Formats: sequence, C-alpha cells, structure tokens
Amino acid sequence: MHMPTSTLPGTGKSHRVLEPVERISEVLFGLIMVLTFTGTFTAAGAGRAEVRELLIGALGCNLAWGLIDAVMYLMACLSERAGQARIVRSVRSAADAAAAHRVIADELPELTVSVMQPEDFERVRQVLLRVPEPPKRAPFNADDWRGAVAVFLWVFLCTLPVVVPFVFVRDASVAKRISDAIAVVMMFGTGYAYGRCAGLGPLRTGVAMLLLGMVLVALTIALGG
Repeated sequence: MHMPTSTLPGTGKSHRVLEPVERISEVLFGLIMVLTFTGTFTAAGAGRAEVRELLIGALGCNLAWGLIDAVMYLMACLSERAGQARIVRSVRSAADAAAAHRVIADELPELTVSVMQPEDFERVRQVLLRVPEPPKRAPFNADDWRGAVAVFLWVFLCTLPVVVPFVFVRDASVAKRISDAIAVVMMFGTGYAYGRCAGLGPLRTGVAMLLLGMVLVALTIALGG
C-alpha cells in the first residue's frame, strides 16, 4: 500500500506520490511479475503466435498490478485523511495542553520528538486549533486522482523495457536474450538506487538485489506464479 507523503494537518503538505524507496520497490516487483512470463518462455521454435501470447500475458499481468496499486493508493489517501482528522479532533478535545502535546508526540517520529521542546509542541497545537474543522467524509480530490494515475503509469511503464524486444525483434531467441539483459541491468539498477537511498554500498546492494530478484523469480515460477 502507498501512503501519500504528508505532515500533520495545517503544517504543510508534500505532494510527492511515492517515496524513492517505494518507486524502487515497484520496479523490482514489476520486474519479478514480468519475468515470471519471459523466464518460462521457450524461444526455440517459437513463432509470432507464441510471442503474442507472451506479450498479452506479461502486459496484462502488469496492467492488473498497476490498477491494483492505483486503487490501494486511493484507499491510502482516505486512510491518511481520516488519520489527520482524528489528530485534529484529539488535540481539540484534549483535557489540557500537556495532553494535546502527547497526542502530537504520538504521531511524530521518535527522533523528531526527541529534539522538540515544549514550545514546539505548543506551536503545533495552536496551528491545529486554528485549522478548519475537518469534514466527516472527504471525497477524493484532483490530487488523489492524479496520484493514482501516476502510480498506475509508474508500475505499468517501468516493466515495458523487458517486453519491448519481443515487439521489435522478429527472432524470438535474440529478443529473449536482449530482454534478459535488460532485466539484469534493471535489477542491478534497482539495487544500486536502493543502496544510495539507504546509505548502503550501492554496488554491493545492486549485486545483492540482482541475486535476490533472480531467487524470487525462480520461486515464483516454481510455485506456479
């Protein structure tokens, strides 16, 4: 599930749809899904009918994956909005300022709380007291729909490079080799990017992600995925 990045109500909102690690994870998951099709494809003696069947299966699978993730994103938007409304109401109904500060502290990362002073919590409380009363039911807005479309496109399009060779290369054996090479590069790239985001060794993480991806694909195929 994807949680839209945001802060406490009234303290500013980020419009980032997916965090970098989430984008990297989506690429990896999408690659695993599409490789369950291309990995079991036998190029020897395969004609255009077999290639067409492969393309329909691989693209259809990732189309469904993208739609599911888009729906989950919309659900996360509603959940986040309900959580924000709960925070506002809890702060306003708190018995005193200290109780309101505890409500705010419970919603913030531990590291952030550790460096905040009582006056910082009070400033946040005052902001929350001034924000408009949140609606009991908030419908989806334009940002929600744009975010869902962005999630769908990212999930679907990031795996297209693996199947594109089967569209433009008539020799199925050559197309499969090109497809496999692209998948290897993308697997390594996801690990390299994850290593940079997580403060790990990018090269080492890239190799580890490549090996992990290959193992997951093999397991998925073996289990009938």
